[in-house]
Amino acid sequence: MLEGWKKFNFWVLMLLVPINIYLIFLYAPVEKTMGIVQKVFYFHVASAWIGLLAFVVVFIASIAYLANRKVQMNHLALASAEIGTLFISCTLLTGPLWAYPIWNTWWTWDPRLTTTLVLWFMYVAYIALQGGGTAENRRRFAAVYGIVAFINVPLVFFSARWWRSIHPIVVSGEGIGLTPKMRFVMFFSIVTFSFLYTYLLGLRYKGISLAERINRLKAELSQ
Repeated sequence: MLEGWKKFNFWVLMLLVPINIYLIFLYAPVEKTMGIVQKVFYFHVASAWIGLLAFVVVFIASIAYLANRKVQMNHLALASAEIGTLFISCTLLTGPLWAYPIWNTWWTWDPRLTTTLVLWFMYVAYIALQGGGTAENRRRFAAVYGIVAFINVPLVFFSARWWRSIHPIVVSGEGIGLTPKMRFVMFFSIVTFSFLYTYLLGLRYKGISLAERINRLKAELSQ
């Protein structure tokens, strides 16, 4: 079933990715104030949303592991943390490309930027924690840490609303501050990145599971 979903996901991506690129660069209008650099927005926002979604999966899988001690939940949490960190890295890299022509600086210690950077460091630490100690202790500590680290996810999302921030708020109580075409392309990008996330998650989950089996067999043979 997993292999079938992976193949389906792959072919959906083969369809969505070129359409998404076309929509971003040719269909979506050029923003009057920011110009062509605004196109980075679609990659930036989609990466941020999917990165945060990946950490929600880490949170849920960590709770599930503590509840039933199934190693599959630990593998799912680790795989999602790695991919989420990758997406947040893309967020942190595309942000300055979009911001520099507008803010005249590559980086500012804005609440949204600062909390996102802290989030990135927290999940890099989570990944490092998964690599140390005995298997059971490592998984248990990582699960607890994965739950605690999730506190920063809502902080990132609400930071631009709670504190004085120059970061734009795309989705607010007043709606989405985009033209209909821009709104469509943004949601299409999020859908495309969602399929990319699930495809990468399946690949990485399988890789972690195979590595676990190999290590177990090595341990058995060495006895």
